[in-house]
This record gives sequence, structure tokens and C-alpha cells, in this order.
Amino acid sequence: MHRRTESATVTVTVPGPTLGVVGGGQLGRMLGEAAAPLGVDIVVLDPTPDCPASAVADQIVGDFDDPEAMAELAARADALTFEIELADPDLLDELAAEEGIAVHPSPDALRTIEDKLVQKDTFGEAGIPIPPFHRVDDAADLRDALAEFGSVMLKARTGGYDGRGNVPVTDPEDAEAAIEEVGGPAMAEAFVDFERELSVIGVRGADEIRTFPVGENVHEEEILRETVVPARTTDEVREEADRVAREVLSHLPGRGVFGIELFETAAGDVLVNEVAPRPHNSGHWTIEGALSSQFEQHVRAVLGWPLGATTRRSPTVMANVLGTVDEPRPARLGGLDDALSESGVSLHWYGKDEVRPLRKMGHLTAVGGDDAALGSLLSRARELRDGLHFD
Repeated sequence: MHRRTESATVTVTVPGPTLGVVGGGQLGRMLGEAAAPLGVDIVVLDPTPDCPASAVADQIVGDFDDPEAMAELAARADALTFEIELADPDLLDELAAEEGIAVHPSPDALRTIEDKLVQKDTFGEAGIPIPPFHRVDDAADLRDALAEFGSVMLKARTGGYDGRGNVPVTDPEDAEAAIEEVGGPAMAEAFVDFERELSVIGVRGADEIRTFPVGENVHEEEILRETVVPARTTDEVREEADRVAREVLSHLPGRGVFGIELFETAAGDVLVNEVAPRPHNSGHWTIEGALSSQFEQHVRAVLGWPLGATTRRSPTVMANVLGTVDEPRPARLGGLDDALSESGVSLHWYGKDEVRPLRKMGHLTAVGGDDAALGSLLSRARELRDGLHFD
């Protein structure tokens, strides 16, 4: 380990430093895959033995809020980051102060984003366009939100992902049941009449901000199914989405990659839905579809290295491979021949031992053609993805 202090001038050498990552899921795995060519070693902290990232990184088995395990991670690393919002920002701050280790993105950014109400309050106060929302502590608050907005999406303030913790509510009589289902402090967000869902993967470096081209996200049951790049919308909307994303990044401290989910309204406005302080599922297309991936950019940014180019190589579609089973069982993926035989198609398998209903197990990326043929590329990616099955 060769820890260095923060400096405006960076001297890059290889072999490079060791990056400690809180979380060892598929994002940690892909961070490790991107770090290796740069000469950067990865060590992850995750409570699951033989987590997905352990195939490409050293693992410390421990809980995300375990002080001893976190101290071991810091002792083995030159800088720290996280790939999951369950990281404890207070503990990260303590390590930064006591061990003198850089932590990026900033724990303050994590504090802002991990609580959806704080996130929306912060962006609203900054004048960033967001949907109307209402704090919900009890059923009476939810009924007030329904009276103000009509239909709402009730969201758990912390811990929700892939649709978990989100409950649509239209009838005041359902308020108590919705509060119980969410299971804790929540916020109610007015339903947005959107044309499409967009996302921008943004990168805060040591002295610059870069963004990848705007993607179009296709969701079903609140779970991302496909991302299409470039987004099939107007140049004006793409430019506005990029502008809004850069404004969001300017209000989040620290270096690293941020996934910024957006709504394009029927009127052509762009509103911020949610932000993730880490690489994001909607940015997986960048591995094959851009000159440098979101994962390589995250490694570069956290270490304070110069950022890579965010230019796309070609039209790209990413299709998630989700668990198509009724109950958990050992993971074994079949039907790969067509996908592996297709020119311009890449398979990413996350190495999870168990498949569960709708669990993210991997993804396919399809590249090629021109912008006018995006519909055909999307159809082909779906066809190949849907040809996969779990034995």
C-alpha cells in the first residue's frame, strides 16, 4: 500500500494503488474488472462469503457497519469508495479523519442521497427541477398528499431499490395499508405524466465534470429491463437532460460516478427522479458502448486521476438478465448459444450462486448499426435475452 494525501497534482504510476470498496455485488465485480487494466488492485467488504466481486478482488467478510471490518478495509487500501448505499457515512467520516484516507464520493453526498426526502429537499432548494413531493410520517400525511396531488408513489425514504419500498396509492382508504407495506418513514411523490424515463451517468473528477450520452430506460414492475443509447427523443430534450444532470453533480460533493435518473414529461420538461452516488445499472452499456466505461471512470475519479473520454462508440442497447424462476434455487444459466454467436453482443454474468425471482443475474449488451436502427437493435437484444433460461 502506498497511501498518498489529497493533492492538486497527481502523479500516476503502475502498478497503482489499492482501492477499498464497501460492497461486493455486481457493481464491485465490474469495478474490479475495470481497475485491473489500470494496474489498480481492489479489496471489497461484503457480508456474503464469496460475493460476486470476490472473483476479481480480495474480500473482507463483514457487515457494512462493522467498525473493525471497515478499519481493516481502510488499512489495506489507499482510498475508499462504496458501491451500495448501505455504507455508513458516519463510519466513513471517522476513517477519513482517523486513518487519513480519502473517501469518495464524499460521505456527505451519501447522506444527501441515501434518504430520498433529504435528496428531494436538497435539489428543490437548489432550484433543480423535481416532481412535487410530500413528507409522510403517518397515514394522515399520506391522505394530505393524495388530496394535493391525486395519485402518488409512496417511497420508503431509505433502503428501497428495484421497486422495493415503492407503493402506488390512489385511494385514501388504502393509506394505512400502504404505510405498513413501506414499513417506515416515507415520502409521497406526485405521479408524473412522463413520455419516457431517461438517465445520465455523470462523473465528478478532481477538477472537471463529464457526462455520458443520455440513455432511455425501459422499466417493468419498477425494475430496469433495458437501456437504449442514444435516448429516442429530441436533441433539445437530450441537451436539457445533460444540463440538469450537470446541475445535480454541482451540488454533490466528492469525486466519482453518479447515476441520475430523470423523467421526460409530455410537455418536454426534464425532472430528476432519483440519484445514485455510484455506478448505476443504466450505465452498464458503457462497457462496450463508450470509449471508457462508467466503472473505469469511477476508479479514475476516486483516485484523483485524469478522467477518460465519455464518447459513445455506436448505438447501444443493454438488456438485464433477471431471475425467471418462481422460487430461489441454485443459479445455472442456459440457452447461451444464440447470444454468444451474435456479432456485437456481449454477455456479462454476475456470478451469483442463487437465482431468485426478478433478481439481477447479468446483462447483455448489443452494439452496432446507426441511430435510425435503434428499434431493431432493441428488439434483437430482447430476443437474445429472452432466449436465456435458468435450468
